[in-house]
Amino acid sequence: MKRIIPFLIVVTLLNSCTSEIKPATFDTITVEEPYEAKISAVYSKATGSSDLSNTINTNVENAIIATLNTSENKTILKDVLKAFNDEYLSFKKDYAEIDEPAWELHIESELVYQSEAIITIAISTYEFKGGAHGNDKIKLLNLDAKTGNKLEINDYINDIDGFTTLAKAQFITSLEKNKDQLTIENFFFGEPFHLPENIGFSEEGLVLIYNVYEVASYDLGYTEFMIPFDKVTSYLKMN
Repeated sequence: MKRIIPFLIVVTLLNSCTSEIKPATFDTITVEEPYEAKISAVYSKATGSSDLSNTINTNVENAIIATLNTSENKTILKDVLKAFNDEYLSFKKDYAEIDEPAWELHIESELVYQSEAIITIAISTYEFKGGAHGNDKIKLLNLDAKTGNKLEINDYINDIDGFTTLAKAQFITSLEKNKDQLTIENFFFGEPFHLPENIGFSEEGLVLIYNVYEVASYDLGYTEFMIPFDKVTSYLKMN
């Protein structure tokens, strides 16, 4: 399983909070069930039963489920895991003559940034249902630290066009530092530069991640780069 990219795992910024709203605290939840498929889930969960904690936890579970190719309309993570295992058992029964490795579903999340304004949680998922390779994704989930509500890019960027121009320049700079001698022409399938679906906060700046197939072939894997705060601050609505 591909883990959350290393520089994200170690980035957890816990700023002091001067507002009256108590900042969220998190536990790590590990799901340990005797499934026949290879299933694991280790994810961040806000502690307590406040409205803030409940909203955060609902959005985290929804974000995890949204990365998966679930065959049923499930909204509770444990139900999704059971449904995956049931589907595997059904497959084994219907195609007993096929010698395939056990299916796999692995989920991992990490609290990577927390300030008075924003919480960023990185979610990594991997699914394997046979075939040449599995399906792995990274999701960067940004939440309002005071309400737990999901933040979209317009909630924290004040000039999308200007930010896109900056991101393109930083993307090209990151490629120039890459020893693989890649250029921007190796990405985007002939289309113009565009922002990734996943943008999140880290201690040093904004992290931008393109998932597999989003901008390049499977062989290139994830494509990620960072825009330091000293370059991006003027585009931020909250920092």
